Amino acid sequence: MAATFVVVPQWQGSASTRAMRLVDGAEAIRGDLPSASTITVAVPLEAGEAQGTGVSRFSSLQLVRDRVAMTLSTIEGTAITIGGDCGVELAPIAHFADRGDLAVIWFDAHGDLNTPESSPSNVFAGMVLRTLLGEGEPGLVPPTPLTPGKVILVGPRELDPPEDDYLAESKIPLLEPSSVTPKQLLAAVKATGATRVYIHVDLDVLDPAEFEGLDSPVPFGLPAATLVELIREVKAKYDVVGAGITQFSPTSPEHAEQDLPTILRIIGALAA
Repeated sequence: MAATFVVVPQWQGSASTRAMRLVDGAEAIRGDLPSASTITVAVPLEAGEAQGTGVSRFSSLQLVRDRVAMTLSTIEGTAITIGGDCGVELAPIAHFADRGDLAVIWFDAHGDLNTPESSPSNVFAGMVLRTLLGEGEPGLVPPTPLTPGKVILVGPRELDPPEDDYLAESKIPLLEPSSVTPKQLLAAVKATGATRVYIHVDLDVLDPAEFEGLDSPVPFGLPAATLVELIREVKAKYDVVGAGITQFSPTSPEHAEQDLPTILRIIGALAA
């Protein structure tokens, strides 16, 4: 069954002063997706309120979470979510985790492992994975949280001290962008014991030397060819039930056109 694309142009989870570029990025990607298999989730125009939660723009994030969850409940088969910021992954990963036996591969330059108490910014994109692991704002924690033994981080190279502490305590495997191989990644997935996989791709996992449309680039990332190879190897061995691509932040339509071929290669690997 062909994949369904769920476009979620959310910006409210971003810390960037240029967060609205994430809307432009999601729309640019949508323009190259097959319209018959693409659904766009409405994102509120307003920023939203924290409502005393310690999560900036909480009200809008919760609304989008619920809308994405409703959309996913109507889809059979593989769903590929197109963000927007990393916060769009909350509903899709929770959706597939509810069915059990799910490993999550988190390709990202950052850990996204803060809590409202440890976050230096209180923005949700830096908390989403920790929330999925069951530690975060109760109004966003999913009914069936992930366990650390089911998560693999690939490519992080800019972590906050509390995230380093959490990784040391939780023993979530971290695969370095400079040395990760398909064999390493497949071994890490096998160690989770899962047969179903969700793949999250924050585009800042890529090396900014070859990909421009990033609002928080971090040097020495993965080459795009390596990322595509890793995805293909996982798909050849495991049932990839869902995926997400986030954080495309082009500075102009012209720059979007330069980066879109790379994004489409990644989408092609995920949807194959």
